[in-house]
Amino acid sequence: MPTVADQRVVPAPRAQALGLLGFDHLEWWVGNARAFAGFLCSGFGFEVVAYAGPETGRDDRISYVVVQNDIRWVVTSPLGPASAITAQVATHGDGVHDIALRVRDAAAAYDEVLRRGAAGLRPPEVLDDRDGRVVVATVATYGDTQHTFVERSEYDGPFLPGFEAATLPQSPGPVVGLDVMDHVVGNVELGHLGDWVGFYERVFGFDQLTHFDDEQISTEYSALMSTVVWDGSRIVMPINEPAPGRRKSQIEEYLDYYGSPGVQHIALGTTDIVAAVRALRQRGVRFLEVPAAYYEEARDRMAGVDLPWADLADLGVLVDRDHDGHLLQIFSETVAGRPTVFFEIIQRAGARGFGEGNFKALFEAIEREQERRGNL
Repeated sequence: MPTVADQRVVPAPRAQALGLLGFDHLEWWVGNARAFAGFLCSGFGFEVVAYAGPETGRDDRISYVVVQNDIRWVVTSPLGPASAITAQVATHGDGVHDIALRVRDAAAAYDEVLRRGAAGLRPPEVLDDRDGRVVVATVATYGDTQHTFVERSEYDGPFLPGFEAATLPQSPGPVVGLDVMDHVVGNVELGHLGDWVGFYERVFGFDQLTHFDDEQISTEYSALMSTVVWDGSRIVMPINEPAPGRRKSQIEEYLDYYGSPGVQHIALGTTDIVAAVRALRQRGVRFLEVPAAYYEEARDRMAGVDLPWADLADLGVLVDRDHDGHLLQIFSETVAGRPTVFFEIIQRAGARGFGEGNFKALFEAIEREQERRGNL
């Protein structure tokens, strides 16, 4: 499916020097890995393909690997109170701990980003078993989030050494058809957006794809600012910070509940959003609601674009366009125990944007949920 990454420009030279190949996986740290993996399978159509735990030689944690087409996530929980995972889940709740990046040479990428000012967390380490070898190395980013470089060209196993092929029983449901991670969005504190944009520019060699100020992303009550950084190819990471407003913004609420900067949402690309959202709703996934009046304005804004308006209105799918094409998107309710992380489902038809025309409707929908929680 067309994604932002497929609207290619020449990759940023300093990013290209790291040998980045795209997202490898996300690792979630959660209180109950089996339950969360089961939720992703039953609700979102993922499939468990690998497992690691005491049975495979890991005595402090269990992990399930879930996949759907080119999307791969690891769901990990602790086996004891002394685990760093236990401490992080107590502080943040369930959330994304690692945005892992696939690279040609993990040791070279690690050495280069340290030279550029990154903080190392795990020096290059070779992992091997009968299926081959993988090299991994990890650096810090915002909050307790990290990036692990994964070099896996010489590995044929189900995920990484230490994992075994596995499945989890799951109830039948319609095929969802989520294909790729389109982008991964982080929230940082007020006044630190520029710091983290500068970090990705300086350390990873990323470019700014676009920026939105508080006049573009605001409602009557709250506002935020956002800058999208990317490697010029496949890795797209918007970063948000709150902006002063009359009431608490969604970013402030996230930071209050998560306890630090972290991953706010993951956008999952599909080639047929109507079929995907219909399947997700049948599986019990709940989405933010927009008023019916939204579609009257949207039809005017999208004049000349042939769209299945009845289906979009019935399912609550939002629409937007830019000079390259159009996109369709919808946002889930939060999926963790705290009101923090959520998912976006997106279908691109040439558009490289992020739904700027939908910001007001989306944020008003989020504010309605905040008001129900007493946090607006």
